[in-house]
Amino acid sequence: MAYKKNDHVTVTIEDIGSEGEGIGRVDGFTLFVKDAVVGDTVEAKIVKSKKSYAYARLEKILEASPFRVEPPCPFHRQCGGCQLQALSYEKQLEFKERKIRNNLIRIGGFEETYVDQCMEPILGMEKPWRYRNKAQYPVGKDREGNIITGFYAGRTHNIIANTNCLLGAEENQEILEIILEHMCKNKISAYDEATGEGLVRHILIRKSFTSGEIMVCLVLNNKMTNMSHEKMESVSDKGEKPLCTYEFIPEQGELLWRLGQFDNMTSVSVSVNTDRTNVIMGKEIYTIWGSPTISDVIHMRDMTKEGFPFTGRELTFHISPLSFYQVNPVQTEMLYSTALEYAELTGQETVWDLYCGIGTISLFLAGSAKKVYGVEVVPQAIEDARENARRNGITNAEFFVGKAEEVLPEFYNRVGQLGEGVDRSSGSGDNADMLHPDVIVVDPPRKGCDEACLSTMLKMKPKRIVYVSCDSATLARDLRVLCDGGYEVKKIRGCDMFGHSCHCEVINLLQRAEGK
Repeated sequence: MAYKKNDHVTVTIEDIGSEGEGIGRVDGFTLFVKDAVVGDTVEAKIVKSKKSYAYARLEKILEASPFRVEPPCPFHRQCGGCQLQALSYEKQLEFKERKIRNNLIRIGGFEETYVDQCMEPILGMEKPWRYRNKAQYPVGKDREGNIITGFYAGRTHNIIANTNCLLGAEENQEILEIILEHMCKNKISAYDEATGEGLVRHILIRKSFTSGEIMVCLVLNNKMTNMSHEKMESVSDKGEKPLCTYEFIPEQGELLWRLGQFDNMTSVSVSVNTDRTNVIMGKEIYTIWGSPTISDVIHMRDMTKEGFPFTGRELTFHISPLSFYQVNPVQTEMLYSTALEYAELTGQETVWDLYCGIGTISLFLAGSAKKVYGVEVVPQAIEDARENARRNGITNAEFFVGKAEEVLPEFYNRVGQLGEGVDRSSGSGDNADMLHPDVIVVDPPRKGCDEACLSTMLKMKPKRIVYVSCDSATLARDLRVLCDGGYEVKKIRGCDMFGHSCHCEVINLLQRAEGK
């Protein structure tokens, strides 16, 4: 039997889809029901129907699942961020492990028994709330014309007004309300995506969970042609924190004074973005109060011991508004420590770290390797990586600017085929070791590794590849390429960096097969 739009159906939910939707079946017809969880019996309304399946909206819970919990956030159904909030955390972890497993089998073509043999227990959170050290809030207007900020509703750019996201730091709410009040009081306009007009586009807030330092960055639709850092002078009443003499927004000094009352407020900046784009941050960043960065510490953990205790080793990082830095600091320690464990370093190895960002994984690896080479496309990130290396006294890490899929093949072709050296901006290394490293670590964006990057990795023949992924679907695709090229998957471990969402990080160890 086929169902059509607006039909009402009673269905029991048997599974969870990749985007967190409940899956049920009626007379062989599959229904995808948003906000329903495994074990629920619900009444649902069909919103889009196909030949053998349909999408439906939850209308009424007839019998609640034993795994259903009461979501603490009143906006969880509208917001696009927390698809799994109504599901118990234990079941969330089961869902994420199953999603990783299914993608490796279905997309990667790996045998079920092989995947089960390689998988290690997922690393879950002890406290899956208030874990985000970074949040970006769009600014706009509601239907009555009031200035609001919050998060986009799922699959839309409609802003749900909410200043108190339960995943973010507690200070975020007061900071947002101060900024909104200042905008209303001084008639400062919110950005309108439809017209491209309005001043304030987004509000970025970052907090270091180790130092407590807070950063606020206002993304403005305003081109400042006559602005320069030379115009900054120390006129703040709170230490030697510089205040910009150019007013980016009306009554800027009043706003900065109010934000400066937070004990740990360390940095207030402006990002200029006048492009008609979905990209949030602009390339021009001006510090208008305090420091251009905040500092954070990542501790290394012993993943071979129960409870994963600190090893005593730690690294300090300075983070700017544009820095890529994992948003969950506690789980980041688990993720990077697992990657370090999988790398099996003894101090004699040469390592390439592709997509290295500000050098977080690179510098973790450098403490146990002979030499580490990092690659990242963002020039500012490479500058941050080099500075982070100097700050931590690490001298055996070297960094290149460029796309991994371009830098690695170019290096291999120039050194491997022509025997030539490589022009690098800092230091030098043994070309033979660089050409055939012991370990390659990759932590690519959601789209996975480029084909040219994978091909060059196979030519370089490292003994081990540690693949850190934020999307198990593209991971499965890339693992198949690497395994077809002579590698074997040895370990797979999920790490829940994004509690209550459908996303999960995965760490994988690949080893070159004997004779390959």
